[in-house]
Amino acid sequence: MSKKSNSTLEFNIILERLSEFALSENAKNKLLSLKPFLSERICQAKMVETTEAVQVITGIGSPPLASMKEIAQILELTEKGSMLIPEQLINITDFISACKRMKSYLKRAQTLGVELAFYGGSFNDLTLLFEEIDRSIRNGIVDDNATSDLCRIRRKIEHLNTSIKTKMESIQRSKKEWLDDGYITTRNGRFVLPVKKEYKNKIEGTLIDTSNTGNTCFIEPASVRKLQESLSILQIEEDNEARKILYVLTAFVEEHISELKINMDCMESLDVAFAKGKMAIHMDAIPVTIGTKRKIVIKQGRHPLLSKELCVPLDFEIGGEITGVVVTGPNMGGKTVALKTVGLLSLMAQSGLHVPVAEGSSFCMHSNVLCDIGDGQSITENLSTFSAHIKNIISILENLSNESLVLLDELGSGTDPTEGMGLAVCILNELKEKGCLFVATTHYPEIKDFAMSTDGLINARMEFDRDNLKALYKLQIGEAGESCALYIARRLGFPEHMLKRAHFEAYGNKRATKQTNSDMIFPDVTMPVEQKRTERIQKEIPKRTQPLRSEEFNVGDSVMVYPQQEIGIVYKKSNDKGELVVQIKGKKQMLNHKKIKLIIAASELYPADYDFSIIFDTADNRKAKHDMARKFDPNIVVKYEDGEIL
Repeated sequence: MSKKSNSTLEFNIILERLSEFALSENAKNKLLSLKPFLSERICQAKMVETTEAVQVITGIGSPPLASMKEIAQILELTEKGSMLIPEQLINITDFISACKRMKSYLKRAQTLGVELAFYGGSFNDLTLLFEEIDRSIRNGIVDDNATSDLCRIRRKIEHLNTSIKTKMESIQRSKKEWLDDGYITTRNGRFVLPVKKEYKNKIEGTLIDTSNTGNTCFIEPASVRKLQESLSILQIEEDNEARKILYVLTAFVEEHISELKINMDCMESLDVAFAKGKMAIHMDAIPVTIGTKRKIVIKQGRHPLLSKELCVPLDFEIGGEITGVVVTGPNMGGKTVALKTVGLLSLMAQSGLHVPVAEGSSFCMHSNVLCDIGDGQSITENLSTFSAHIKNIISILENLSNESLVLLDELGSGTDPTEGMGLAVCILNELKEKGCLFVATTHYPEIKDFAMSTDGLINARMEFDRDNLKALYKLQIGEAGESCALYIARRLGFPEHMLKRAHFEAYGNKRATKQTNSDMIFPDVTMPVEQKRTERIQKEIPKRTQPLRSEEFNVGDSVMVYPQQEIGIVYKKSNDKGELVVQIKGKKQMLNHKKIKLIIAASELYPADYDFSIIFDTADNRKAKHDMARKFDPNIVVKYEDGEIL
């Protein structure tokens, strides 16, 4: 799947929201890089995983996941031989505790009969490691009772501290007038007395520091110097013993590093699964069927990034005999949203995510989802915009396969309408020939006609409330939509005389059609304008490549039938719907005249009085018809082919 399509369809935003439901950084990163699966088996398994996560959350509550903050970094330092500090060892015990809680949680989930619950059996029991760290590390430091040596050293330190403070307090009481304040403090890790500057030589000891003003001198009395030197030695011993304990604990962690990594993998997998479940619950989404059969059925589908209260559900179906849907309707009617909804829900389903649809919806696997969707916000559509669309479509055609889903918005726009229409038709025909599923939006009436007369294509329209000039955002498959431009312009107060001219320029001397609404009857404009337009059209006729009108075909004409590109002979002239009967390889078919192109007229192939029954009928039937023309005979039988139109 291309990054451009993911961005255009906003699948990347779905992944960002999905990652917010995860707790650990690794799980968040995995969800951000989630891609649609190309294996049907894996995709279905991931869909089941999401379903089971929803069942577990709704059945027994939110899972006790671990954030695993810095655990990976801690294990990496351990492998490199670094000594773990107490804070890092506490992180290890917190993680072990979380694994125990998750294992207990999943054991309760086994009553639901879901495979996800059996992840609990994958967690390693690290009770011994937990107990050893917990015994040695308390309140963020190495505990006194971690070893007997550490306990002994700290008792001596405590005894010396008491002795030093006792001596210092004695001096303080006896020399109170020499001291700046009545307190004992420390400087550079040694106990000192704050002595006034003028009395600094009165007290025997070592000057350790002075105040910022220089008026106070911090002096270590000589009587406590030896005690403090002994204290410093004990503090070094304490530090060495504590480091020794930390190294032993680090080595113990290293012994269990593989088990810790397995537990991390299990926790990350569960974090990913439960994040999918949480988002499904949040979106009110459900599991859907997904397979390789080329068919998409969306019932009451909602765009997941739109408010549920404001979003109008989408009903959509494609596949089987219908491989292409052409969507038409007024501007701001929801065509682009419908297009994006089909693409985005398809990507979600193929990624194993639940989809905000109703029961009965189903999706199919795609080799890729290709789209050319603009934002429709440009004030002018110039060459650069058109070029961008064409480059997009060229890329789509180059990467196309019969397992692709193609989404095209405003097909053929951004250039001359006649040429844009021609390009749009040839693009749709190419997509049809490739056998992929595709949805396109357009305003061109010729494309609506092409979809109506082409096997495998079907029209669809976005419903519009004419009375309130309000888009209903409902897709109705099977009918072509209306742009309603003239109708909307009139309702909004567009000048009547300009509307008449606009109608004539669009439809000639015809009365208003559905596109201008049945209540909009415009009188003919002046003859000079009509003559001018007729002359312009006549000049353009040689440049056009459209097929002949239906009434110009005659019986016996040799014609080319599209898109099969088969040669046939006109058997019966067109009816009022523009449909002709053509004989192709001995079979007679009724076809729309737009699918037919004249090769050689009958007048150039046969004499004026030629009997075409020689071509269209069997010798027995011709004889039977000849006999019946002379007299009625109930025993004479005239045979016709199955489905032959008389």
